[in-house]
Amino acid sequence: MHFQQAESAGPGADQKSPNAPKKFTEKSSSLPFGQNILLDSISGPTYLTAQTLVQQVAYTLSDKIFAYSAETFDLDVAVKDWLEKGEKNAFGYATGVSSLETRTGAGAIALGYIFSKDFDLKKRHIPQSIVASSSTLNYLRPSLDQLALLYSVANPLTAHIAAVDYTSAGLVTDYVSSLTLAEELGLGLVCSPSVFETQHMSLFATLLSSVLPTIHTYDGLSVGRETARLVDTLDQTRLHNSYEAVLKAVSEVDKKHSDNEGRVVRLLQAFNDELGEDYRLFDYYGHEEPETVLVVFGTIEASLTAQVATALARDGDKLGVVNVRVYRPFVEEAFLEVLPKSTRNVSVLGQVKDEAAVFDSAEFSRLYADVLVALQFSFDRNVEVTDLKYSREQVWTPSNILDVFQQIYGEKTQSEEVRSYVDILNTADVRQYTFWNLDESPSVNAPAVLGKLLSSDSAKNVFVRSGHDNLVRGGVVRTDIRNADYTVEAPYSVEQADVTFVGDETLLKEFDVLNSVKCDSSLIVKLSGAKDEDIEKRLSPALRKALVGKDVELFVLDPTLSESVIEDPALETYLSQLAFLKIAREDLLSSGLPKLAAINGSQETFDKLVGELETALREIDVPVGWASPEEEVQPLQLPSDINVNSFSAFDRIEPEPPSLLKSWAVAAKGLAFKEAFGTKIALRPDLGIKTFVSHVKEHRRLTPLTYDRNIFHIEFDLGDSGLKYAIGEALGIHAENDKSEVEEFIKFYGLNPDEVVEVPSREDPNVLVNRTVYQSLLQNVDIFGRPPKRFYEALAEFADDEAEKNALRALGGPEGAGEFKRRAEVDTVTYADILLEFPSAHPAFHDIVRIVNPMKRREYSIASSQHVTPTSVALLIVTVNWVDPKGRDRFGQATKYLNGLNVGSSVTVSVKPSVMKLPPKTTAPIIMAGLGTGLAPFRAFVQERAFQKQQGHDIGEVLLYMGSRHQREEYLYGEEWEAYQDAGIITLLGRAFSRDQPQKIYIQDRMRQTLGDIRSAYLQQEGSFYLCGPTWPVPDVTAVLQEAVEVQHAATHGKGGKKVDSRREIETLKEAQRYVLEVY
Repeated sequence: MHFQQAESAGPGADQKSPNAPKKFTEKSSSLPFGQNILLDSISGPTYLTAQTLVQQVAYTLSDKIFAYSAETFDLDVAVKDWLEKGEKNAFGYATGVSSLETRTGAGAIALGYIFSKDFDLKKRHIPQSIVASSSTLNYLRPSLDQLALLYSVANPLTAHIAAVDYTSAGLVTDYVSSLTLAEELGLGLVCSPSVFETQHMSLFATLLSSVLPTIHTYDGLSVGRETARLVDTLDQTRLHNSYEAVLKAVSEVDKKHSDNEGRVVRLLQAFNDELGEDYRLFDYYGHEEPETVLVVFGTIEASLTAQVATALARDGDKLGVVNVRVYRPFVEEAFLEVLPKSTRNVSVLGQVKDEAAVFDSAEFSRLYADVLVALQFSFDRNVEVTDLKYSREQVWTPSNILDVFQQIYGEKTQSEEVRSYVDILNTADVRQYTFWNLDESPSVNAPAVLGKLLSSDSAKNVFVRSGHDNLVRGGVVRTDIRNADYTVEAPYSVEQADVTFVGDETLLKEFDVLNSVKCDSSLIVKLSGAKDEDIEKRLSPALRKALVGKDVELFVLDPTLSESVIEDPALETYLSQLAFLKIAREDLLSSGLPKLAAINGSQETFDKLVGELETALREIDVPVGWASPEEEVQPLQLPSDINVNSFSAFDRIEPEPPSLLKSWAVAAKGLAFKEAFGTKIALRPDLGIKTFVSHVKEHRRLTPLTYDRNIFHIEFDLGDSGLKYAIGEALGIHAENDKSEVEEFIKFYGLNPDEVVEVPSREDPNVLVNRTVYQSLLQNVDIFGRPPKRFYEALAEFADDEAEKNALRALGGPEGAGEFKRRAEVDTVTYADILLEFPSAHPAFHDIVRIVNPMKRREYSIASSQHVTPTSVALLIVTVNWVDPKGRDRFGQATKYLNGLNVGSSVTVSVKPSVMKLPPKTTAPIIMAGLGTGLAPFRAFVQERAFQKQQGHDIGEVLLYMGSRHQREEYLYGEEWEAYQDAGIITLLGRAFSRDQPQKIYIQDRMRQTLGDIRSAYLQQEGSFYLCGPTWPVPDVTAVLQEAVEVQHAATHGKGGKKVDSRREIETLKEAQRYVLEVY
C-alpha cells in the first residue's frame, strides 16, 4: 500500500517548536484524503480518487493538457502539482499544462497549438488532452467541430469530462452535454461505470482517440471525488506499455478498411487481451431470461442499476439492465447481442436537461433515440421501447432505482419485501460512519484524518466522500466513511450509519440527521457547556422521540470540559477524533495513537487528551419517556441530506461594499444631472423586485377585543397600480419600522436624520442607492430585528472598552452559545438593544448599514380572488406579540406594522408565486384543510370556484376543513363559509374547535369522521388536497389520507388482494401536485 510522504499531510511543525502538534490540511476534495499524491506512488494497491486517476492517465500519455476548471472544481490540481515537481510523462518530458478560462472561444488555444507552424511534427502521434467539466463543452464546441473535420492530420485528442454543472438548484450531474456533442459532432464517447474502472476507461478513451476525437466522461459530483482503495492500479510504465501494445495489435488493415464501429470493436478486443479483462461495449446484468430490461448511461446509474437488478433477479424477478459503456460509436450489433432474446420491454433511463424537458412529451432523451433505432431495424425482435426521462438534478439512491424498476416491471415482483426495500449493501459486514459539521468548525478535518487512519489497515477497504452545502449556516460539510472487509460499490450517501458525529447542535435543526442512522447505533453530539439537566431542553421533542424509536445511544462531547482545549481551541479536532474512536473503534484508542499522531497532532497531545476524554465525553441516558412527550410533537420536517452546491468551504473573505455618508447636495447633483451620474429613479430602488403602491381599504378585527389573539382582515385598494395576482399567490409586504422608535434611536445614537447614506442595493451590490439616514432606518435597516452571532463579532471590533470587547467576542464565539441563545430566544434583544447595552462600541452609521441585516419583505397568502375583487387584495393576519423578561411588550415587525395601518394608508407590496394552485379542471374536487390564518388561500379558492360557477362552468366538490381553538372567538370568515355552503359552492364544511368541549377535537378528527367523502372526492374523482397552517398536524392529516387510500384499495381489490403502500401512494399524489402543503 502506498501512502504520501510525511510532508503531504500538511505543513510541518514549526522548527522552533519541535513538539508542536502536526496539522492536517486538506488541499482539495478531488485528491485522496484531500492531499497531494506523488505521480510515481500511483501503483498497485493504492488509495485514490477517480479524478486523480483521470489526471494520471492524461499526464502520462499526453504532450499537453488544456485544463478548463472552475477554481473550486480542482479538475487539474494534481497535474499542476506534478508539473511543478518536474514529473515526466511516458515520453520522457514534463507534460505541458495550460489552465484556461471557460468562456467564448475556449478550445481555440488548443486548436492553435495542434496546427501551429512551429509544432514539432515528431510529436504528431502523441495525444493531447482536455480536462474540463461538462459545463465547458458548449464553449468548446466550435473548436471540436473544426478539429473533427481536420482530424486526419491532427494529434489524437481525448477530452476527460467530469459530468458536473452548476444550476440554480446547486451542483448537478450532467451527461446531456456530452451525449449531445458526441452525437452532433461525431465524437467518440466512453463512460466510466465506477471508480474501479476509471483508469482503464481513461486509457481506452485515449486509445479510441487514435480513431476519432473522444470524450471520456465520469461522475464529477460524488464518485469522482470519493477516496477508495484500488487494488491493481497501473503505474506510468504499465500504462504506456499497454497503450503501445494495444495500438500495435490493431493492424493497419483495420484502420484503412474498417468503419469506426468495426475499429472500436477491434480496439476493445485488443484492449481486453492486453489487460486480461472482459470489458464490453454494453454490459448486461440481471435475470438470464428477462422480460423487461432497463438501458442506462452514467457512472452512478450503471453501478446502482446493475446491483439492484442483480438483487431482484436473485429473487426471481425477470428483469435486467444494459449499461452503455461506449455510446459513440453506437455499435447496434453489439447492443442486440447483449440484449437477451427473452426481452419484451425495453425502458431507456435517459437524462434530459431539466424538469421541463422531463414533462415535455415532444422531447426524448438522446439514448432513447439510439435504442429505438437499433430495435426497430432488428426484424427478429418484437420489443416495446419506452423513454424514462430524468433531469440533471436527479440524485440516485438504491430506493429510487428500485422505484424505476417497479415502474417498468409493474406488480410482477415476487415478494412484498422486494417492492419496499432492496439490499445491495450488507450492513452487517460494512461499518458506516457519518460526520456533520460546519465549515468553520475546528474539527472539520477530523473525518479525513480518521479515514486515513482506518486505511492503514491493509485488510480493510475504506471509502471516504464529502460534500458542501454553503447555503446553510454559512457552510455545512457532510462526510461519509465506509469500512469493509471487501470492495463495495455504494455511490450514494450513507443511509444506515453505525456512528454519527454532529459537530454543531444547530445542524440538528437544519437536517433530519437520524434519518440516516441505523437502529441500535450511536450518536455523538458536540454540546459545549451542557449540563445533564439541560440536555432535554437542547434537543427537540421530535429528535428525542426518534432517539428512542431507533434505540440510539446518545453521547455528548463537551470540549469545555477539556483543560487542553480550553487553553488551545485548535486541539478540539484531536479531541473529536478520539471521541469518535472511543465509540466506533475503541481498539484503536490505544493501539492506533502512534499512527494517528503520524497523520496529525502528536503522541504527547493525544496521550493528554485521552485522559481528559473521560470527562469531555459522556453517555446520556435516553429515557423511554422521551417517546411519549406530554406536548404535541411536531415531526421533523427537515431534509435528510445536504444539497451539494460546492466542492469547498465557503470563502468568508468578501470585499466590503462602499457605504458613505453624504450631504443632501451630493444627492441633489445626482438627481439634477442623471446622465452624468448614471442616476435612475425607482419606487423603492433598494428592492430588486417589482413593487406596487396600494392603499388600505378595510381593516377589520375578526376576534373579540377581550381575546388574547388579534386576528384581523386587511384589504388593500390597488387603484391603477397595475398589480395582478393569481389564485394561491402570496402578497409581499415591505414593512417599515415604527416611526417613533426610529426617531428615538436616532436621538440616542446622535445621528443626523437628513444626512444621505449611499449603500448597495440589496439585490445587486454593484448598484448604489441614496437614502437619508431616517429613510434607511425606517425602510432598509432591520435595526429592531434579532441580531445573529456575527453581529456580536463585528461589533466587538468597534468597542473601546476592553471588557465590552471581550464580552461581545464571547457572545459571538462558541463559549457564549448559552448566553447568546438566552438573549435571542428569551430576552429577544434587538440590534438597537445591543448598541445601547455596549456604549463603547459605537460604529459610524455607514458601518451600521454594513453589519446590520437589511429588512426583509414578509409574505402572506392572499385571501381573495381577483376575478371577484378586481381592484383589491385581501390578507388574513394574526398579530405576533409577546412579553419579554423585562415586562416589555414585543411585536413581530411586519404584523405590528400592518396592525397599525389606518384606512387610506399607503403600503409598498409585491407578489410572490406559490405552490397553492387550483386544479386545471374546474370539475376536479378540492379538499382544503386550514388552521387559523391558514384559511387565507382557501377563501380565495372558494371565491374562485363561486366565480367559475357564475360563469356557467361545472365545478367539482369543495370540502373545507377548518381548525381553531374556540368557535365563539376564532370562527374566521364563518358567516362567509356558511353562505357558500347554502349556495352549493362548499359541499362539506368540517369545523374542528379543539377547546370547546372536554375532549380535544382536531382537524384530522373531522376528516376521519368524513372519510367516505374524502375517498369519493380525492381518490374516486381524482381531486386535490391542500393543507395550510402550522406544521404539527401534517403527520396526522397525512395518516388520514393514507387510511383513505388503504380503505379505497381494499374496497376495489377486496381484502385478499395485495396490500397497498399508502405512503408511496401519497408520494405519488405529491408528485402529481394533488397533495399540496404550505406550512410554517
